[in-house]
Amino acid sequence: MRPLPTPRKVPRQARSQHMVEQILQATARILEERGYAGMNTNAVAARAGVSVGSVYQYFPNKDSLITALHERHGAQMYAAIDAVLAGTGPRTLREHLAAMVHAWLAAHQVEPELHKVLEKEFPFFDTPTQDGPADDNSFQRLLHMLEAHRDQIGQPDLDLATWVLLRMMESLVHAAVMDAPARFAPADIERCIVDALEGYLRAGPAHAGAREK
Repeated sequence: MRPLPTPRKVPRQARSQHMVEQILQATARILEERGYAGMNTNAVAARAGVSVGSVYQYFPNKDSLITALHERHGAQMYAAIDAVLAGTGPRTLREHLAAMVHAWLAAHQVEPELHKVLEKEFPFFDTPTQDGPADDNSFQRLLHMLEAHRDQIGQPDLDLATWVLLRMMESLVHAAVMDAPARFAPADIERCIVDALEGYLRAGPAHAGAREK
Protein backbone atom coordinates (compact mmCIF):
# COMPACT_ATOMS: atom_id res chain seq x y z
CA MET A 1 0.00 0.00 0.00
CA ARG A 2 1.41 3.35 -1.04
CA PRO A 3 1.51 6.27 1.43
CA LEU A 4 -1.61 8.38 1.07
CA PRO A 5 -0.78 11.69 -0.69
CA THR A 6 -2.62 14.65 0.81
CA PRO A 7 -3.37 18.25 -0.20
CA ARG A 8 -1.09 20.99 1.12
CA LYS A 9 -3.96 22.90 2.68
CA VAL A 10 -7.76 23.02 2.77
CA PRO A 11 -9.47 26.01 1.10
CA ARG A 12 -11.42 28.11 3.60
CA GLN A 13 -12.90 30.97 1.58
CA ALA A 14 -15.61 30.58 -1.04
CA ARG A 15 -13.33 31.89 -3.80
CA SER A 16 -10.60 29.38 -2.91
CA GLN A 17 -13.12 26.54 -2.69
CA HIS A 18 -14.42 27.44 -6.16
CA MET A 19 -10.88 27.41 -7.57
CA VAL A 20 -10.12 24.02 -6.02
CA GLU A 21 -13.33 22.63 -7.50
CA GLN A 22 -12.26 23.96 -10.92
CA ILE A 23 -8.91 22.23 -10.49
CA LEU A 24 -10.58 18.94 -9.55
CA GLN A 25 -13.01 19.17 -12.47
CA ALA A 26 -10.08 19.76 -14.82
CA THR A 27 -8.25 16.78 -13.30
CA ALA A 28 -11.31 14.58 -13.81
CA ARG A 29 -11.71 15.55 -17.46
CA ILE A 30 -8.03 14.97 -18.25
CA LEU A 31 -8.08 11.57 -16.53
CA GLU A 32 -11.11 10.56 -18.59
CA GLU A 33 -9.49 11.73 -21.83
CA ARG A 34 -5.80 10.88 -21.39
CA GLY A 35 -5.48 8.59 -18.39
CA TYR A 36 -2.92 8.91 -15.61
CA ALA A 37 0.09 8.94 -17.94
CA GLY A 38 -1.27 11.91 -19.89
CA MET A 39 -2.08 13.95 -16.80
CA ASN A 40 0.26 16.51 -15.24
CA THR A 41 -0.11 19.66 -13.18
CA ASN A 42 0.60 21.92 -16.17
CA ALA A 43 -2.24 20.35 -18.14
CA VAL A 44 -4.56 20.58 -15.13
CA ALA A 45 -3.74 24.26 -14.62
CA ALA A 46 -4.34 25.05 -18.30
CA ARG A 47 -7.69 23.22 -18.34
CA ALA A 48 -8.78 24.86 -15.07
CA GLY A 49 -7.72 28.32 -16.24
CA VAL A 50 -5.42 28.92 -13.28
CA SER A 51 -1.68 29.21 -12.80
CA VAL A 52 0.48 26.18 -12.03
CA GLY A 53 1.37 27.93 -8.78
CA SER A 54 -2.30 27.94 -7.81
CA VAL A 55 -2.45 24.19 -8.31
CA TYR A 56 0.70 23.64 -6.23
CA GLN A 57 -0.70 25.89 -3.54
CA TYR A 58 -3.20 23.16 -2.71
CA PHE A 59 -1.82 20.00 -4.34
CA PRO A 60 1.91 19.13 -4.11
CA ASN A 61 1.71 16.56 -6.95
CA LYS A 62 -0.73 14.84 -9.26
CA ASP A 63 -1.19 11.91 -6.87
CA SER A 64 -2.67 14.29 -4.29
CA LEU A 65 -5.18 15.35 -6.97
CA ILE A 66 -6.20 11.70 -7.38
CA THR A 67 -6.67 11.41 -3.63
CA ALA A 68 -8.85 14.53 -3.63
CA LEU A 69 -11.05 13.05 -6.37
CA HIS A 70 -11.46 9.86 -4.33
CA GLU A 71 -12.40 11.93 -1.27
CA ARG A 72 -14.93 13.92 -3.30
CA HIS A 73 -16.44 10.71 -4.61
CA GLY A 74 -16.71 9.29 -1.08
CA ALA A 75 -18.39 12.47 0.15
CA GLN A 76 -20.93 12.25 -2.68
CA MET A 77 -21.76 8.65 -1.78
CA TYR A 78 -22.26 9.42 1.90
CA ALA A 79 -24.36 12.46 1.01
CA ALA A 80 -26.59 10.18 -1.05
CA ILE A 81 -27.09 7.91 1.96
CA ASP A 82 -27.88 10.88 4.19
CA ALA A 83 -30.45 12.19 1.70
CA VAL A 84 -32.23 8.83 1.64
CA LEU A 85 -32.21 8.29 5.40
CA ALA A 86 -33.26 11.88 6.13
CA GLY A 87 -36.33 11.51 3.93
CA THR A 88 -39.76 11.78 5.49
CA GLY A 89 -42.38 9.06 5.61
CA PRO A 90 -42.22 5.46 6.85
CA ARG A 91 -40.24 2.93 4.86
CA THR A 92 -39.77 -0.78 5.15
CA LEU A 93 -36.28 -2.23 5.49
CA ARG A 94 -36.25 -3.23 1.83
CA GLU A 95 -37.49 0.18 0.73
CA HIS A 96 -34.62 1.84 2.59
CA LEU A 97 -32.09 -0.51 1.02
CA ALA A 98 -33.58 -0.08 -2.45
CA ALA A 99 -33.51 3.71 -2.16
CA MET A 100 -29.85 3.73 -1.06
CA VAL A 101 -28.75 1.38 -3.84
CA HIS A 102 -30.66 3.42 -6.42
CA ALA A 103 -29.11 6.65 -5.13
CA TRP A 104 -25.57 5.21 -5.32
CA LEU A 105 -26.09 3.83 -8.82
CA ALA A 106 -27.49 7.19 -9.95
CA ALA A 107 -24.53 9.06 -8.41
CA HIS A 108 -22.08 6.82 -10.27
CA GLN A 109 -23.78 7.64 -13.56
CA VAL A 110 -22.89 11.34 -13.25
CA GLU A 111 -19.22 10.71 -14.16
CA PRO A 112 -19.13 7.01 -15.09
CA GLU A 113 -15.86 7.11 -17.04
CA LEU A 114 -14.07 8.94 -14.23
CA HIS A 115 -15.29 6.39 -11.69
CA LYS A 116 -14.01 3.57 -13.87
CA VAL A 117 -10.57 5.18 -14.15
CA LEU A 118 -10.36 5.86 -10.41
CA GLU A 119 -11.47 2.42 -9.31
CA LYS A 120 -9.57 0.34 -11.86
CA GLU A 121 -6.29 2.23 -12.04
CA PHE A 122 -5.99 3.91 -8.64
CA PRO A 123 -7.73 1.84 -5.94
CA PHE A 124 -4.64 2.23 -3.73
CA PHE A 125 -5.39 5.95 -3.42
CA ASP A 126 -8.78 5.35 -1.88
CA THR A 127 -8.81 6.86 1.59
CA PRO A 128 -9.91 4.89 4.67
CA THR A 129 -13.62 5.17 5.38
CA GLN A 130 -15.14 6.62 8.53
CA ASP A 131 -12.23 8.92 9.22
CA GLY A 132 -14.21 12.16 9.07
CA PRO A 133 -17.31 13.59 10.73
CA ALA A 134 -19.39 13.23 7.55
CA ASP A 135 -18.51 9.54 7.20
CA ASP A 136 -19.25 8.86 10.85
CA ASN A 137 -22.56 10.72 10.58
CA SER A 138 -23.63 8.53 7.67
CA PHE A 139 -22.55 5.40 9.52
CA GLN A 140 -24.61 6.41 12.54
CA ARG A 141 -27.66 7.24 10.40
CA LEU A 142 -27.50 3.82 8.79
CA LEU A 143 -27.02 2.14 12.16
CA HIS A 144 -30.10 3.94 13.51
CA MET A 145 -32.10 2.79 10.48
CA LEU A 146 -31.14 -0.82 11.19
CA GLU A 147 -32.07 -0.38 14.85
CA ALA A 148 -35.51 0.81 13.76
CA HIS A 149 -35.97 -2.48 11.88
CA ARG A 150 -34.34 -4.67 14.55
CA ASP A 151 -37.15 -7.21 14.56
CA GLN A 152 -36.50 -8.00 10.89
CA ILE A 153 -32.72 -8.38 11.18
CA GLY A 154 -31.02 -11.64 12.11
CA GLN A 155 -27.49 -10.28 12.47
CA PRO A 156 -26.66 -10.09 16.20
CA ASP A 157 -24.20 -7.16 16.04
CA LEU A 158 -25.79 -4.16 14.31
CA ASP A 159 -22.59 -2.12 14.49
CA LEU A 160 -20.74 -4.82 12.56
CA ALA A 161 -23.73 -5.33 10.26
CA THR A 162 -23.67 -1.63 9.36
CA TRP A 163 -20.00 -1.84 8.39
CA VAL A 164 -20.54 -4.99 6.33
CA LEU A 165 -23.62 -3.49 4.66
CA LEU A 166 -21.66 -0.44 3.53
CA ARG A 167 -18.78 -2.56 2.21
CA MET A 168 -21.18 -4.89 0.37
CA MET A 169 -23.09 -2.03 -1.19
CA GLU A 170 -19.89 -0.26 -2.22
CA SER A 171 -18.43 -3.38 -3.86
CA LEU A 172 -21.61 -4.43 -5.64
CA VAL A 173 -22.44 -0.95 -6.93
CA HIS A 174 -18.89 -0.48 -8.24
CA ALA A 175 -19.10 -3.87 -9.98
CA ALA A 176 -22.47 -2.95 -11.49
CA VAL A 177 -21.06 0.30 -12.89
CA MET A 178 -17.71 -1.03 -14.12
CA ASP A 179 -18.00 -4.73 -14.93
CA ALA A 180 -21.65 -5.67 -15.50
CA PRO A 181 -22.14 -7.83 -18.63
CA ALA A 182 -24.34 -6.17 -21.25
CA ARG A 183 -26.73 -9.14 -21.24
CA PHE A 184 -27.97 -8.22 -17.75
CA ALA A 185 -30.60 -5.50 -17.51
CA PRO A 186 -29.62 -2.65 -15.12
CA ALA A 187 -32.95 -2.98 -13.30
CA ASP A 188 -32.31 -6.69 -12.67
CA ILE A 189 -28.80 -5.98 -11.36
CA GLU A 190 -30.16 -3.29 -9.05
CA ARG A 191 -32.83 -5.66 -7.72
CA CYS A 192 -30.26 -8.40 -7.12
CA ILE A 193 -28.02 -6.02 -5.17
CA VAL A 194 -30.96 -5.16 -2.91
CA ASP A 195 -31.73 -8.90 -2.56
CA ALA A 196 -28.14 -9.57 -1.47
CA LEU A 197 -28.14 -6.77 1.12
CA GLU A 198 -31.52 -7.74 2.52
CA GLY A 199 -30.57 -11.42 2.57
CA TYR A 200 -27.44 -10.67 4.58
CA LEU A 201 -29.31 -8.56 7.12
CA ARG A 202 -32.11 -11.08 7.60
CA ALA A 203 -29.73 -14.02 7.97
CA GLY A 204 -28.16 -14.81 11.32
CA PRO A 205 -28.61 -16.76 14.58
CA ALA A 206 -32.12 -15.43 15.23
CA HIS A 207 -33.45 -16.55 11.88
CA ALA A 208 -31.44 -19.76 11.93
CA GLY A 209 -33.11 -20.64 15.21
CA ALA A 210 -36.51 -19.89 13.77
CA ARG A 211 -35.83 -22.24 10.83
CA GLU A 212 -34.80 -25.06 13.16
CA LYS A 213 -38.14 -24.80 14.97
